[in-house]
Amino acid sequence: MTNSVPGGDHPYPIRSVGPEEFDDFQAVGMHAFHGSLLSEGDRDLVLSRLEFDRSLAAFDGRDLVGTAAAYSFRLTVPGHRMLPAAGVTWVSVLPSHRRRGVLTHMMARQLADVRDRGEPLAVLWASEAVIYPRYGYGRAMWHTDSTLRRGEGALAATVPTDSRLRLRIADPAAARPELAKVYDAVLPSRPGFIARNEPWWRSAIYDPPEERHGASPLHCVLAEDDSGPRGYALYSGQSRWDEQTSLPGGVLRVREMMAADPAASAALWSDLLGRDLTGEFHVHRRPVDDPLLYQLADPRRARPRLKDALWVRITDVPGALAGRRYSCPVDIVIEVRDRLIPANAGRWRLSAEGAAADGGAAAGVAATAACVPTTAAADVAFDVAELGAAYLGGTRLGALAGAGLVTELRPGAVRQLSAAMSWDPAPWCPVAF
Repeated sequence: MTNSVPGGDHPYPIRSVGPEEFDDFQAVGMHAFHGSLLSEGDRDLVLSRLEFDRSLAAFDGRDLVGTAAAYSFRLTVPGHRMLPAAGVTWVSVLPSHRRRGVLTHMMARQLADVRDRGEPLAVLWASEAVIYPRYGYGRAMWHTDSTLRRGEGALAATVPTDSRLRLRIADPAAARPELAKVYDAVLPSRPGFIARNEPWWRSAIYDPPEERHGASPLHCVLAEDDSGPRGYALYSGQSRWDEQTSLPGGVLRVREMMAADPAASAALWSDLLGRDLTGEFHVHRRPVDDPLLYQLADPRRARPRLKDALWVRITDVPGALAGRRYSCPVDIVIEVRDRLIPANAGRWRLSAEGAAADGGAAAGVAATAACVPTTAAADVAFDVAELGAAYLGGTRLGALAGAGLVTELRPGAVRQLSAAMSWDPAPWCPVAF
Protein backbone atom coordinates (compact mmCIF):
# COMPACT_ATOMS: atom_id res chain seq x y z
CA MET A 1 0.00 0.00 0.00
CA THR A 2 2.98 2.35 0.00
CA ASN A 3 3.77 2.24 -3.70
CA SER A 4 2.44 4.63 -6.30
CA VAL A 5 -0.37 3.54 -8.61
CA PRO A 6 0.56 1.76 -11.84
CA GLY A 7 1.92 4.21 -14.30
CA GLY A 8 4.41 5.84 -11.97
CA ASP A 9 5.14 8.55 -14.51
CA HIS A 10 1.95 10.37 -13.49
CA PRO A 11 2.91 13.93 -12.46
CA TYR A 12 1.22 13.50 -9.07
CA PRO A 13 2.08 10.03 -7.74
CA ILE A 14 -0.09 8.56 -4.98
CA ARG A 15 0.83 6.60 -1.88
CA SER A 16 -0.54 6.00 1.60
CA VAL A 17 0.68 8.24 4.39
CA GLY A 18 1.90 7.58 7.91
CA PRO A 19 1.01 9.22 11.24
CA GLU A 20 4.04 11.49 10.97
CA GLU A 21 2.52 13.04 7.83
CA PHE A 22 -0.89 13.75 9.31
CA ASP A 23 -0.29 17.48 9.77
CA ASP A 24 0.39 17.90 6.07
CA PHE A 25 -2.56 15.62 5.29
CA GLN A 26 -5.06 17.68 7.29
CA ALA A 27 -3.65 20.96 5.95
CA VAL A 28 -4.86 20.06 2.44
CA GLY A 29 -8.41 19.71 3.71
CA MET A 30 -8.08 22.96 5.65
CA HIS A 31 -7.28 24.86 2.46
CA ALA A 32 -9.85 23.03 0.33
CA PHE A 33 -12.74 23.45 2.77
CA HIS A 34 -11.86 26.94 4.08
CA GLY A 35 -11.39 25.51 7.55
CA SER A 36 -8.91 25.65 10.39
CA LEU A 37 -6.43 23.18 11.77
CA LEU A 38 -7.97 20.68 14.13
CA SER A 39 -8.15 21.37 17.84
CA GLU A 40 -6.35 18.95 20.13
CA GLY A 41 -9.62 17.16 20.97
CA ASP A 42 -10.72 16.95 17.33
CA ARG A 43 -7.29 15.70 16.34
CA ASP A 44 -7.37 12.91 18.93
CA LEU A 45 -10.83 11.89 17.75
CA VAL A 46 -9.80 11.82 14.09
CA LEU A 47 -6.64 9.84 14.80
CA SER A 48 -8.63 7.25 16.77
CA ARG A 49 -10.63 6.46 13.61
CA LEU A 50 -8.25 7.12 10.73
CA GLU A 51 -6.79 4.07 8.98
CA PHE A 52 -3.43 5.17 7.65
CA ASP A 53 -3.02 2.27 5.24
CA ARG A 54 -6.24 3.56 3.61
CA SER A 55 -5.26 7.24 3.75
CA LEU A 56 -3.96 8.20 0.32
CA ALA A 57 -2.15 11.34 -0.74
CA ALA A 58 -1.09 12.77 -4.08
CA PHE A 59 2.29 14.48 -4.21
CA ASP A 60 3.84 17.24 -6.27
CA GLY A 61 7.46 16.50 -5.63
CA ARG A 62 7.71 16.40 -1.83
CA ASP A 63 4.57 18.47 -1.32
CA LEU A 64 1.28 16.80 -0.40
CA VAL A 65 -1.42 18.26 -2.71
CA GLY A 66 -4.40 15.87 -2.57
CA THR A 67 -6.00 13.46 -0.09
CA ALA A 68 -8.54 10.63 -0.02
CA ALA A 69 -9.14 8.26 2.90
CA ALA A 70 -11.53 5.43 3.72
CA TYR A 71 -12.91 3.73 6.81
CA SER A 72 -13.59 0.00 7.00
CA PHE A 73 -17.32 -0.24 7.68
CA ARG A 74 -20.02 -2.89 7.95
CA LEU A 75 -23.10 -1.52 6.18
CA THR A 76 -26.67 -2.78 6.44
CA VAL A 77 -28.22 -3.57 3.04
CA PRO A 78 -31.79 -4.70 2.24
CA GLY A 79 -32.75 -8.00 3.79
CA HIS A 80 -31.29 -7.79 7.31
CA ARG A 81 -27.83 -8.31 5.87
CA MET A 82 -24.50 -6.53 6.30
CA LEU A 83 -21.71 -6.13 3.77
CA PRO A 84 -18.21 -4.69 4.05
CA ALA A 85 -18.08 -1.15 2.69
CA ALA A 86 -15.49 1.60 2.37
CA GLY A 87 -16.53 4.87 3.99
CA VAL A 88 -14.84 7.43 1.75
CA THR A 89 -13.76 10.63 3.48
CA TRP A 90 -11.06 13.33 3.64
CA VAL A 91 -11.29 13.92 -0.13
CA SER A 92 -9.61 17.21 -1.03
CA VAL A 93 -7.20 18.88 -3.43
CA LEU A 94 -5.17 22.01 -2.78
CA PRO A 95 -6.72 25.02 -4.55
CA SER A 96 -3.39 25.54 -6.32
CA HIS A 97 -3.68 22.08 -7.95
CA ARG A 98 -7.30 22.00 -9.11
CA ARG A 99 -8.24 20.96 -12.65
CA ARG A 100 -5.06 18.92 -13.13
CA GLY A 101 -6.56 15.44 -12.82
CA VAL A 102 -5.42 14.95 -9.22
CA LEU A 103 -8.87 13.97 -7.94
CA THR A 104 -9.57 11.61 -10.84
CA HIS A 105 -6.21 9.93 -10.29
CA MET A 106 -6.96 9.46 -6.57
CA MET A 107 -10.51 8.21 -7.13
CA ALA A 108 -9.33 5.57 -9.59
CA ARG A 109 -6.65 4.41 -7.18
CA GLN A 110 -9.01 4.34 -4.22
CA LEU A 111 -11.76 2.41 -6.02
CA ALA A 112 -9.25 -0.18 -7.20
CA ASP A 113 -8.08 -0.56 -3.61
CA VAL A 114 -11.65 -0.91 -2.31
CA ARG A 115 -12.38 -3.67 -4.81
CA ASP A 116 -9.09 -5.45 -4.05
CA ARG A 117 -10.02 -5.50 -0.36
CA GLY A 118 -13.20 -7.41 -1.14
CA GLU A 119 -15.53 -4.51 -0.38
CA PRO A 120 -18.34 -4.47 -2.96
CA LEU A 121 -19.45 -0.97 -1.92
CA ALA A 122 -17.98 2.46 -1.33
CA VAL A 123 -20.15 5.09 0.37
CA LEU A 124 -19.73 8.78 1.11
CA TRP A 125 -21.38 12.06 2.06
CA ALA A 126 -20.86 14.41 -0.88
CA SER A 127 -19.53 17.91 -0.29
CA GLU A 128 -20.87 18.85 -3.72
CA ALA A 129 -23.46 16.85 -5.63
CA VAL A 130 -21.86 17.52 -9.02
CA ILE A 131 -18.54 15.84 -8.18
CA TYR A 132 -19.13 12.18 -7.50
CA PRO A 133 -21.38 10.94 -10.33
CA ARG A 134 -18.26 11.30 -12.49
CA TYR A 135 -16.73 8.49 -10.46
CA GLY A 136 -19.75 6.20 -10.44
CA TYR A 137 -21.41 7.28 -7.18
CA GLY A 138 -25.20 7.43 -7.13
CA ARG A 139 -27.38 9.38 -4.71
CA ALA A 140 -28.89 6.49 -2.77
CA MET A 141 -30.47 8.20 0.19
CA TRP A 142 -32.26 11.32 1.36
CA HIS A 143 -32.89 12.68 4.82
CA THR A 144 -34.91 15.50 6.33
CA ASP A 145 -34.28 18.38 8.70
CA SER A 146 -37.31 19.73 10.55
CA THR A 147 -38.12 22.77 12.65
CA LEU A 148 -41.10 22.91 15.00
CA ARG A 149 -42.18 25.82 17.16
CA ARG A 150 -43.64 26.02 20.63
CA GLY A 151 -46.95 24.17 20.87
CA GLU A 152 -46.57 22.40 17.52
CA GLY A 153 -45.20 19.09 18.78
CA ALA A 154 -48.43 17.49 19.97
CA LEU A 155 -48.79 13.88 18.88
CA ALA A 156 -51.94 12.34 17.40
CA ALA A 157 -54.36 10.64 19.76
CA THR A 158 -53.93 7.40 17.81
CA VAL A 159 -50.20 7.12 18.53
CA PRO A 160 -49.42 3.94 20.53
CA THR A 161 -48.43 4.22 24.17
CA ASP A 162 -46.96 1.72 26.60
CA SER A 163 -47.49 2.17 30.35
CA ARG A 164 -44.37 0.10 31.02
CA LEU A 165 -42.14 2.74 29.46
CA ARG A 166 -40.40 5.30 31.63
CA LEU A 167 -38.02 8.11 30.71
CA ARG A 168 -34.70 8.72 32.40
CA ILE A 169 -32.23 11.58 31.98
CA ALA A 170 -28.71 10.18 31.78
CA ASP A 171 -25.16 11.31 31.11
CA PRO A 172 -24.38 10.35 27.48
CA ALA A 173 -20.98 8.86 28.31
CA ALA A 174 -22.35 6.79 31.19
CA ALA A 175 -25.28 5.63 29.05
CA ARG A 176 -23.20 4.38 26.12
CA PRO A 177 -23.97 0.68 26.80
CA GLU A 178 -27.72 1.46 26.73
CA LEU A 179 -27.35 3.57 23.58
CA ALA A 180 -25.51 0.74 21.86
CA LYS A 181 -28.24 -1.77 22.75
CA VAL A 182 -30.89 0.37 21.08
CA TYR A 183 -28.73 1.18 18.06
CA ASP A 184 -27.80 -2.47 17.55
CA ALA A 185 -31.49 -3.46 17.77
CA VAL A 186 -32.28 -1.10 14.87
CA LEU A 187 -29.09 -1.83 12.90
CA PRO A 188 -30.12 -5.02 11.00
CA SER A 189 -33.45 -3.68 9.76
CA ARG A 190 -32.51 -0.26 8.35
CA PRO A 191 -30.49 -0.16 5.09
CA GLY A 192 -27.72 2.41 5.27
CA PHE A 193 -26.90 1.86 8.95
CA ILE A 194 -23.23 1.53 9.81
CA ALA A 195 -22.08 -0.65 12.70
CA ARG A 196 -20.46 1.49 15.40
CA ASN A 197 -17.33 0.43 17.24
CA GLU A 198 -15.73 2.22 20.21
CA PRO A 199 -14.18 5.13 18.26
CA TRP A 200 -17.46 5.76 16.42
CA TRP A 201 -19.45 5.77 19.65
CA ARG A 202 -16.95 8.23 21.03
CA SER A 203 -17.63 10.38 17.99
CA ALA A 204 -21.43 10.09 18.43
CA ILE A 205 -21.33 11.73 21.87
CA TYR A 206 -18.32 14.00 21.29
CA ASP A 207 -19.14 17.38 22.81
CA PRO A 208 -16.20 19.78 23.25
CA PRO A 209 -17.20 23.02 25.03
CA GLU A 210 -15.57 25.18 22.35
CA GLU A 211 -17.96 23.81 19.73
CA ARG A 212 -21.22 24.39 21.64
CA HIS A 213 -21.59 28.04 20.60
CA GLY A 214 -23.62 28.96 23.64
CA ALA A 215 -25.61 25.73 23.87
CA SER A 216 -25.77 23.40 26.84
CA PRO A 217 -23.67 20.26 27.13
CA LEU A 218 -24.99 17.25 25.23
CA HIS A 219 -27.82 15.56 27.16
CA CYS A 220 -29.41 12.13 26.89
CA VAL A 221 -32.90 10.85 27.65
CA LEU A 222 -33.59 7.10 27.67
CA ALA A 223 -36.90 5.33 27.13
CA GLU A 224 -36.80 2.01 28.97
CA ASP A 225 -38.82 -0.65 30.72
CA ASP A 226 -37.88 -3.44 33.09
CA SER A 227 -36.31 -5.40 30.23
CA GLY A 228 -33.95 -2.59 29.26
CA PRO A 229 -33.63 0.41 26.92
CA ARG A 230 -35.97 0.78 23.95
CA GLY A 231 -35.00 4.25 22.74
CA TYR A 232 -32.81 7.26 23.35
CA ALA A 233 -32.30 10.85 22.28
CA LEU A 234 -29.14 12.95 22.30
CA TYR A 235 -29.88 16.65 22.41
CA SER A 236 -28.74 20.05 23.62
CA GLY A 237 -30.54 23.23 24.56
CA GLN A 238 -29.84 26.93 24.40
CA SER A 239 -31.46 29.38 26.77
CA ARG A 240 -33.02 32.49 25.20
CA TRP A 241 -35.30 35.16 26.61
CA ASP A 242 -37.03 38.16 25.05
CA GLU A 243 -35.78 41.06 27.17
CA GLN A 244 -38.77 43.23 26.32
CA THR A 245 -41.47 40.71 27.21
CA SER A 246 -39.58 38.25 29.46
CA LEU A 247 -41.00 35.44 27.32
CA PRO A 248 -38.81 32.32 26.97
CA GLY A 249 -37.56 31.39 23.51
CA GLY A 250 -35.05 28.63 24.08
CA VAL A 251 -33.88 26.31 21.31
CA LEU A 252 -33.66 22.52 21.61
CA ARG A 253 -31.57 20.64 19.02
CA VAL A 254 -31.91 16.88 18.64
CA ARG A 255 -28.62 15.40 17.50
CA GLU A 256 -29.80 11.79 17.33
CA MET A 257 -32.99 9.95 18.24
CA MET A 258 -33.24 6.19 18.00
CA ALA A 259 -36.22 4.01 18.89
CA ALA A 260 -36.70 0.27 18.59
CA ASP A 261 -40.52 0.45 18.46
CA PRO A 262 -43.35 2.98 17.84
CA ALA A 263 -44.26 3.42 21.50
CA ALA A 264 -40.68 4.32 22.44
CA SER A 265 -40.58 6.77 19.54
CA ALA A 266 -43.79 8.43 20.69
CA ALA A 267 -42.64 8.65 24.30
CA LEU A 268 -39.38 10.33 23.36
CA TRP A 269 -40.88 12.81 20.90
CA SER A 270 -43.67 13.71 23.30
CA ASP A 271 -41.08 14.55 25.92
CA LEU A 272 -38.65 16.42 23.68
CA LEU A 273 -41.20 18.46 21.74
CA GLY A 274 -43.11 19.38 24.88
CA ARG A 275 -40.17 20.83 26.82
CA ASP A 276 -40.91 24.04 28.71
CA LEU A 277 -39.17 27.38 28.07
CA THR A 278 -38.55 26.36 24.46
CA GLY A 279 -39.51 28.35 21.38
CA GLU A 280 -38.03 26.18 18.63
CA PHE A 281 -37.14 22.53 18.16
CA HIS A 282 -34.56 21.58 15.51
CA VAL A 283 -34.50 17.94 14.42
CA HIS A 284 -31.65 17.03 12.08
CA ARG A 285 -30.77 14.18 9.74
CA ARG A 286 -33.91 12.07 10.03
CA PRO A 287 -35.06 9.34 7.59
CA VAL A 288 -37.56 10.30 4.90
CA ASP A 289 -40.03 7.82 6.42
CA ASP A 290 -39.46 9.15 9.94
CA PRO A 291 -42.27 7.90 12.22
CA LEU A 292 -42.45 11.43 13.66
CA LEU A 293 -43.99 12.68 10.41
CA TYR A 294 -46.89 10.26 10.99
CA GLN A 295 -47.10 10.55 14.77
CA LEU A 296 -47.54 14.34 14.85
CA ALA A 297 -51.09 15.61 15.16
CA ASP A 298 -50.23 18.23 12.52
CA PRO A 299 -47.32 16.90 10.40
CA ARG A 300 -47.13 20.12 8.36
CA ARG A 301 -45.70 21.80 11.44
CA ALA A 302 -42.50 19.76 11.04
CA ARG A 303 -41.62 21.78 7.93
CA PRO A 304 -39.36 18.97 6.62
CA ARG A 305 -36.54 19.99 4.30
CA LEU A 306 -35.21 17.29 2.00
CA LYS A 307 -31.45 16.83 1.59
CA ASP A 308 -29.32 14.20 -0.10
CA ALA A 309 -27.50 11.91 2.28
CA LEU A 310 -25.40 8.81 1.53
CA TRP A 311 -24.05 8.16 -1.97
CA VAL A 312 -23.22 4.59 -3.05
CA ARG A 313 -20.58 3.35 -5.48
CA ILE A 314 -20.66 -0.33 -6.45
CA THR A 315 -17.18 -1.75 -6.94
CA ASP A 316 -18.25 -5.38 -7.45
CA VAL A 317 -21.57 -5.69 -9.30
CA PRO A 318 -22.19 -9.43 -8.78
CA GLY A 319 -21.00 -9.32 -5.17
CA ALA A 320 -23.17 -6.34 -4.30
CA LEU A 321 -26.32 -7.55 -6.06
CA ALA A 322 -26.06 -11.09 -4.70
CA GLY A 323 -25.34 -9.72 -1.23
CA ARG A 324 -28.70 -7.99 -0.71
CA ARG A 325 -32.26 -9.27 -0.75
CA TYR A 326 -35.22 -8.29 -2.92
CA SER A 327 -38.84 -7.38 -2.22
CA CYS A 328 -40.22 -9.80 -4.82
CA PRO A 329 -38.88 -12.47 -7.17
CA VAL A 330 -37.03 -11.16 -10.21
CA ASP A 331 -35.16 -12.64 -13.17
CA ILE A 332 -33.70 -9.98 -15.41
CA VAL A 333 -30.63 -9.13 -17.49
CA ILE A 334 -28.99 -5.79 -16.81
CA GLU A 335 -26.31 -4.04 -18.82
CA VAL A 336 -23.95 -1.92 -16.75
CA ARG A 337 -21.58 0.79 -17.95
CA ASP A 338 -18.52 1.51 -15.79
CA ARG A 339 -15.56 3.41 -17.21
CA LEU A 340 -13.42 3.19 -14.03
CA ILE A 341 -13.90 -0.51 -13.16
CA PRO A 342 -14.05 -2.49 -16.43
CA ALA A 343 -14.81 -5.73 -14.55
CA ASN A 344 -18.22 -4.27 -13.65
CA ALA A 345 -19.12 -3.45 -17.22
CA GLY A 346 -21.19 -5.83 -19.31
CA ARG A 347 -24.34 -7.90 -18.99
CA TRP A 348 -25.41 -9.61 -15.79
CA ARG A 349 -28.31 -11.91 -15.07
CA LEU A 350 -29.87 -11.01 -11.72
CA SER A 351 -32.20 -13.60 -10.26
CA ALA A 352 -33.85 -13.70 -6.85
CA GLU A 353 -36.48 -16.07 -5.57
CA GLY A 354 -38.05 -17.10 -2.31
CA ALA A 355 -38.07 -13.49 -1.06
CA ALA A 356 -40.39 -12.57 1.77
CA ALA A 357 -41.63 -9.08 2.57
CA ASP A 358 -39.50 -9.01 5.71
CA GLY A 359 -36.39 -10.30 3.97
CA GLY A 360 -36.94 -13.71 5.52
CA ALA A 361 -35.62 -12.61 8.89
CA ALA A 362 -38.82 -13.16 10.86
CA ALA A 363 -40.15 -16.14 8.96
CA GLY A 364 -36.82 -17.93 8.87
CA VAL A 365 -37.01 -18.18 5.08
CA ALA A 366 -33.78 -16.96 3.52
CA ALA A 367 -34.23 -15.22 0.19
CA THR A 368 -31.72 -16.27 -2.42
CA ALA A 369 -30.11 -14.02 -5.00
CA ALA A 370 -27.54 -14.58 -7.73
CA CYS A 371 -25.83 -12.32 -10.24
CA VAL A 372 -23.78 -13.94 -13.00
CA PRO A 373 -22.35 -12.78 -16.33
CA THR A 374 -24.43 -13.56 -19.41
CA THR A 375 -24.47 -13.05 -23.16
CA ALA A 376 -28.28 -12.84 -23.27
CA ALA A 377 -29.95 -9.68 -24.52
CA ALA A 378 -30.25 -6.97 -21.90
CA ASP A 379 -33.63 -5.97 -20.45
CA VAL A 380 -32.42 -2.76 -18.77
CA ALA A 381 -29.27 -0.65 -19.26
CA PHE A 382 -27.75 2.00 -17.02
CA ASP A 383 -24.54 3.49 -15.68
CA VAL A 384 -23.09 2.05 -12.48
CA ALA A 385 -24.03 5.34 -10.74
CA GLU A 386 -27.74 4.64 -11.28
CA LEU A 387 -27.31 1.11 -9.96
CA GLY A 388 -25.66 2.57 -6.86
CA ALA A 389 -28.48 5.07 -6.44
CA ALA A 390 -31.07 2.27 -6.41
CA TYR A 391 -29.01 -0.22 -4.41
CA LEU A 392 -30.25 0.52 -0.87
CA GLY A 393 -33.88 0.52 -1.95
CA GLY A 394 -34.64 4.20 -1.43
CA THR A 395 -34.33 5.49 -5.02
CA ARG A 396 -36.75 4.00 -7.52
CA LEU A 397 -35.31 2.85 -10.82
CA GLY A 398 -38.60 3.93 -12.37
CA ALA A 399 -37.89 7.51 -11.31
CA LEU A 400 -34.41 7.32 -12.81
CA ALA A 401 -35.91 5.96 -16.04
CA GLY A 402 -38.34 8.87 -16.07
CA ALA A 403 -35.33 11.18 -15.87
CA GLY A 404 -33.75 9.45 -18.87
CA LEU A 405 -30.98 7.84 -16.83
CA VAL A 406 -32.15 4.23 -17.22
CA THR A 407 -32.95 2.63 -20.59
CA GLU A 408 -35.69 0.02 -20.79
CA LEU A 409 -34.91 -2.54 -23.51
CA ARG A 410 -37.80 -4.90 -22.77
CA PRO A 411 -41.28 -3.54 -22.01
CA GLY A 412 -42.07 -3.79 -18.31
CA ALA A 413 -38.51 -4.60 -17.24
CA VAL A 414 -37.91 -1.33 -15.38
CA ARG A 415 -41.09 -1.72 -13.35
CA GLN A 416 -40.15 -5.31 -12.42
CA LEU A 417 -36.60 -4.45 -11.38
CA SER A 418 -37.68 -1.27 -9.59
CA ALA A 419 -40.23 -3.19 -7.53
CA ALA A 420 -37.70 -5.88 -6.62
CA MET A 421 -34.99 -3.42 -5.54
CA SER A 422 -37.26 -1.14 -3.50
CA TRP A 423 -37.30 -1.74 0.25
CA ASP A 424 -39.02 -0.83 3.49
CA PRO A 425 -37.93 0.85 5.66
CA ALA A 426 -36.24 3.59 3.66
CA PRO A 427 -32.45 3.78 3.91
CA TRP A 428 -31.06 6.02 6.63
CA CYS A 429 -27.52 6.71 7.83
CA PRO A 430 -27.25 8.54 11.18
CA VAL A 431 -23.43 8.36 11.07
CA ALA A 432 -21.70 11.27 9.33
CA PHE A 433 -18.08 10.66 8.36
